[in-house]
Parts: sequence; structure tokens; C-alpha cells
Amino acid sequence: MTYTPLTRHQIAWRAAQDLPEGAYVNLGIGIPTLTSGYVPKTREVIFHSENGVLGMGGPPKPGEEDEELTDAGKNLTTLVTGGCYVHHADAFLMIRGGHLDFSLLGAFEVSEKGDLANWTTEDSEFPPGVGGAMDLAVGAKEIRVLMEHTDKKGQPRIKFKCSYPLTAAGVVKRIYTNYAVIDVTPQGLMVAEMIPGMTLETLQSMTEPKLQLAPGYKDMMPPARAA
Repeated sequence: MTYTPLTRHQIAWRAAQDLPEGAYVNLGIGIPTLTSGYVPKTREVIFHSENGVLGMGGPPKPGEEDEELTDAGKNLTTLVTGGCYVHHADAFLMIRGGHLDFSLLGAFEVSEKGDLANWTTEDSEFPPGVGGAMDLAVGAKEIRVLMEHTDKKGQPRIKFKCSYPLTAAGVVKRIYTNYAVIDVTPQGLMVAEMIPGMTLETLQSMTEPKLQLAPGYKDMMPPARAA
């Protein structure tokens, strides 16, 4: 059976559907920054950016860009009604004060125990980017990772043990990839959803730790509109 991996936008869409009404959510660099554009219009989710934005909206429409309003990845963004700019230090006070319900982060690797490695690959061509990830990993109430399932060489990014320096140990609770949604639990990695056509055997071949189907497992239905 054939399968079509999710695009980066579809990964962001899938993660956005799980954000509850009234949640305060930080969006990290990479795929997570796309998430604000895919929250259902009937649901209020307050997005936070470490560079000093509270109430961040989706990407601007053509002709409505404001070059002074960017997200943590330096992409142009918008403010929702009531949104505001804050001092960089205040943005980190929100993080360190435990005021964020979720932080959606990108990652280079995640271990079977939920260890997070997302700040350096120790490649001299790509300087490390710690940013606010270490603060977010301990300050947000829950960490969820959005990433592609394998690296550019096809090697697993969900590992027995991270090979890159850790950002934080045991913090990741859920992983969204282009193939599946996986929960990190005391019983191991539980596959909550897989894209149509994907099998547990095939997913396992791209994942180091053992995978199990979650009790409420279901096939994922990605939207056509999230290109």
C-alpha cells in the first residue's frame, strides 16, 4: 500500500487541532511557526513568541505585511485583536513564570524517554541556536515536538538515545511527524495516529525504539487545504 507523507503545513495543521480553547501556546522556530494559521476559527488560542509577541496571528495577507512584526523564526506574522508587543525580557518572564500551557518546538532528535535535542548538531557550518528552547523546555507545562520523522539521509530522528547535545531530558510528551502522531508515555512510545497507507511495520523501520499502537489508535485524515 502506498502513502503520502504530510507536508510541513499539514504537520502544523494536525498539531493545531489538538490545542484546546483558551490555551497559551509558544511557537518555536521551524514547523511550529506555521501552526497559528491553522487553529479552527471558532477556537481562541493565544500564541506567544519569545521575541516579544503575545496574541500572534497567522501569516499576513499579500499587501498587509508589517516588516517590524515577526515571529521567533524571523518570519512575518500578524497580531490578533487585543494582541500586543512586549519587551523581550517580559516574554521570558511569561516562560519562566510557568504561564504557558504548551510549547510547540522543532527538534533534531527525540529519545524514547522524551529527551529533546534541538539546539545544535555540532556541525561547524550551522552555528548553534539555543534561543529560548532551554527555558521553554522547563517553563511550559507541556512540550510537543513537530518534526520530520527522518533526517535528510533517511535516518531515524526518534532515537533510543539522542546523539546530539540535549536541550532538556524527559520533557517531550507528544511528537507530530510527517507520518504519525506519537505519545511518549511511561509504557513506551504509543502511536496515536498514522497517515493513510502507513503500517506500524513500515513506521517501525524508520524509528529506533519500539512502537506500540495506542488503545485509541486511528488513521489520520490530513486536510487538503494545508498545502
